[in-house]
Amino acid sequence: QVQLVESGGGLVQAGGSLTLSCAASGRTFSSYAMGWFRQAPGKEREFVAAITWNGGSTYYADSVKGRFTISRDNAKNTVYLQMNSLKPEDTAVYFCAGRVEVTGDYRPDYWGQGTQVTVSS
Repeated sequence: QVQLVESGGGLVQAGGSLTLSCAASGRTFSSYAMGWFRQAPGKEREFVAAITWNGGSTYYADSVKGRFTISRDNAKNTVYLQMNSLKPEDTAVYFCAGRVEVTGDYRPDYWGQGTQVTVSS
């Protein structure tokens, strides 16, 4: 099994930046596409970004394209989400997702516990 642990969430003013990290355990981490989802109060969990196993392809929700960047360091078993120009509507719990399906709806096989991101206006 794969275990995912997110960190880096917090409170930031609109227009600011945060970088989230997801540390993964598992000897096959480098073979997995990884991603990020988020869930705001009263809303369904939604896809944010994904990255293929070698970092060759990235995918973004339209709402974050141009502001967020997903990356990974397979040597450190870590995936990152750099978030710039944050907006209040970005406020949500952000979840790391493992073994993401990048040919369909990005459904993952593994979830992290989530980290809170709050953007104030």
